[in-house]
Amino acid sequence: MLTVPYLRDKKEEAISRLAIKNFNNTELIEEILRLDDERRTIQQENDDTLAETNAIAREVGSLYKAGKTAEADQLKIRNAELKEKARLLGEKLSELKESIQSKLVEIPNTPHPTVPLGRAATDNLTVHEEGAMPDLPADAKPHWDLISQFDLIDFELGNKVTGAGFPFYKGKGARLQRALINFFLDEAVAAGYLEVQPPLLVNEASAYGTGQLPDKEAQMYTVGLDNLYLIPTAEVPITNIYRDVILQENELPVKNVAYSNCFRREAGSWGKHVRGLNRLHQFDKVEIVQIAQSGNSYDVLEAMREHVAGLLRKLELPFRVLKLCGGDMSFASALTYDFEVFSAAQKMWLEVSSVSNFESFQANRMKLRIKDKNGQIQLAHTLNGSALALPRIVAALLENNQTNDGIRIPKALQAYTGFEIIS
Repeated sequence: MLTVPYLRDKKEEAISRLAIKNFNNTELIEEILRLDDERRTIQQENDDTLAETNAIAREVGSLYKAGKTAEADQLKIRNAELKEKARLLGEKLSELKESIQSKLVEIPNTPHPTVPLGRAATDNLTVHEEGAMPDLPADAKPHWDLISQFDLIDFELGNKVTGAGFPFYKGKGARLQRALINFFLDEAVAAGYLEVQPPLLVNEASAYGTGQLPDKEAQMYTVGLDNLYLIPTAEVPITNIYRDVILQENELPVKNVAYSNCFRREAGSWGKHVRGLNRLHQFDKVEIVQIAQSGNSYDVLEAMREHVAGLLRKLELPFRVLKLCGGDMSFASALTYDFEVFSAAQKMWLEVSSVSNFESFQANRMKLRIKDKNGQIQLAHTLNGSALALPRIVAALLENNQTNDGIRIPKALQAYTGFEIIS
């Protein structure tokens, strides 16, 4: 969440940067500043009123001691009137603060100055590409046919038990899932991340803290009776570990990793881009999260980006890195890199990771702060990344590694799967 001081002191900069995200509601910003002007006026009046009541209270005491009871009683009446005025001013202040807060949460994070202009995914900027493209025969099969051929995943059973987008993994398909999860977790732990196992449901305060509410409420599964939300990513519970926390500078870096199921109520559509594993309502993902100081958060972002690239290299998958344009970024992000792997049989790029810096946007919502060695307190910067999301990784692994003998398992995974080929 942006702060009122930022909008007030750098209003034109904020408007200009928000326009990169195609947010042009300058009237909302002006309304926030108008309400804050009113709040400051009333705050000053309230402070003056309370100061006067304190002064009168002292004078009343002196008058009683001097035996001037009538004068003291008269001042007590005046003080009662002032206290009532202060009470009403306090109520008005609370209303104004709530109104300002409700409007602030409608404004997205300002993008980093390097974010490219654009309205949609077609405007994203490719900043890196590597890996050899698989040379598959003309009759190479897409992953949904390979899944059926080797009996790895049962989509129909998932549809029967739950609904579309909730598949059953079985046999070597389930083993491959477990292998990838353990591989990703081990790689993150080796890179200095502390593994946590978070709950799969969060409360409203947690969803608000990381920016899912009120922006993405329609995309989340809810448990209405208990007012809880199924997590769309482990980012939500992990980052909220530090809600209402002041970290000491010597506690940094804070690096957490978690595996979790993820749940997303994405709108359904037809076509191969959502077929098979390309889009699911429930999927597995390993998430990395870091808490950093403002001065080095973009160095941290680059390190996280390199970590994800290292995973894809070890999986022997061709990949590219995109810097998202303003129109394709999330509500809370200041800068996001997307990773896509090439799915050879589908002949298309599949997104498998987003690595983002949210700067102080989430931290301001969560009151997550850092105290430096000089005792100064400032908002932290939060970052996260998928390392990695499994469904499209599995799709690319199956398609790119198909041979006449079966599906080859990359060397880095073989110790985890216990087999070298799916046949």
